[in-house]
Amino acid sequence: MTTTPAAPAASQQAAVDAALLVLKSMGLSLDDLTAAPSIRRPVPTFAEYVPVVAATVTPGTLRAYRPYWRRTVEQWGRRRLDEPTPSEIKQLVAYVRANAVPRRNSRGGRNAAENLISALRCLYRRAADDGLISEKDNPALKVEKPRRLPSTRRAIADTRLAEINRVAATTGDEPELDALILRLHTETACRRRGALALRPQDLDPEQCLIMLREKGETFRWQPVSPTLMAGLVKHAEERHFPSNEQLLRYRNGRQITERQYDGLWCASAGSCPGPAPRRSARTGFGTPH
Repeated sequence: MTTTPAAPAASQQAAVDAALLVLKSMGLSLDDLTAAPSIRRPVPTFAEYVPVVAATVTPGTLRAYRPYWRRTVEQWGRRRLDEPTPSEIKQLVAYVRANAVPRRNSRGGRNAAENLISALRCLYRRAADDGLISEKDNPALKVEKPRRLPSTRRAIADTRLAEINRVAATTGDEPELDALILRLHTETACRRRGALALRPQDLDPEQCLIMLREKGETFRWQPVSPTLMAGLVKHAEERHFPSNEQLLRYRNGRQITERQYDGLWCASAGSCPGPAPRRSARTGFGTPH
């Protein structure tokens, strides 16, 4: 008995069905095949791509992520972006967390782990935008960030704050400037960068408002007391610098910097009785233990 060969159309349909079955097992569809670029750009290494992304982010983002990008390049500099797996990222997170610099407000390296994952997600998001990888191939999205613990910060007691202000206003090389900086943060709760970015042209004496430019390129008009406004205006007049340049300066014209905030806090808190509050990374001043 002879068998009749399958019709060409039936044979072709069987091949199509088999191909569709293979695609389904791979998690792909026909749309994935048609949407895929015919020629994909070579995937760069971490050492090649990190500088590209670093040149496109804001200064604030760069300050936050640069230490973690540097650590990534140290560990994976010669590897391509598409090589590390989620498990390898978890291993890198554990390494960074274990080697985080211990600080007084340290929480077991949790912040370092969270920042590393955020830095890698930023890197891979740009790689997807540039067509170097597909969004579904982003391994950093498959690694969960550590759960944030409740904050231990609380307000400084009024008596403690009064003592800090007294010490700042009666000691140091420029007690008036130190007292002015303390009052600025006490009234506005602004960040250090907001105070350092303050310019004479940001003062509105008529309405007792100051323009604060802070994290994330945010701007806000902040009401202040007439006393604080008078102190800021007097400081601007005495320093004699252009209205579009930094307001807070020493007598010799040198700008106040973040590093000098550290010295101001240590001098003020260290001269007060009792345990010194922890210095806040946001404002530069203290929160109690």
